[in-house]
Amino acid sequence: MRWIEARGLTLGAILVTHHHWDHTNGIGELRQRWPVDVYGPAHENQPIEALSFPLSDGDQIRVEAVDANFDVIGIPGHTLGHIALHTDDLLFCGDTLFSAGCGRLFEGTAAQMHHSLQRLARLAPETQVFCGHEYTEANLAFALAVEPDNEAARTQLALTREVRNAGKPSLPSTIGLERKINPFLRCANASVASAANTHSRKQLANEVEVFAALRSWKDHFKAPVVGP
Repeated sequence: MRWIEARGLTLGAILVTHHHWDHTNGIGELRQRWPVDVYGPAHENQPIEALSFPLSDGDQIRVEAVDANFDVIGIPGHTLGHIALHTDDLLFCGDTLFSAGCGRLFEGTAAQMHHSLQRLARLAPETQVFCGHEYTEANLAFALAVEPDNEAARTQLALTREVRNAGKPSLPSTIGLERKINPFLRCANASVASAANTHSRKQLANEVEVFAALRSWKDHFKAPVVGP
């Protein structure tokens, strides 16, 4: 609210990707100040406060306040009803796709999440990725544990540290960049599969098994301390 008012703006609509409290708990207070429509997922396990327009995979909506049309993409995995909103070259993907990472499997399966991420990975390379959290630096540390020779990830880690030290966000990313640096989008890549096999101490049969192994590895990963 302070950010909006300091810039002389007004709130035109609220777009929600999933039901978790850190994405929804401010809706009531925002709507007391600006009684706007709330667009969000129709099929979550928990209701979302003041949801005006419940959205499902394949829906198309028009948000007049920002003069934009959005395609709704169902991306279960982090939660079962999670959605993304895509317009032109912008993607709002909540906690499914992060820069160099992905969300935890709180409700869905590895197969669901892998499929969801592959849907997003097929968007145009120039699509800007606006995700729900600033996890980029920690995610890149894991990406380099999986692929130590990935120069794109190493370069991006240096850039991320530079902008974060300057107090700026690392986001948005792009789909094209994520295809190069994000191990969870690279499960078909031989180096990623080999690392997952080694970490799991077994031969994984397919991309979904590779993805599941990576997600489990990331769940328990502690990034090495770098620098003073």
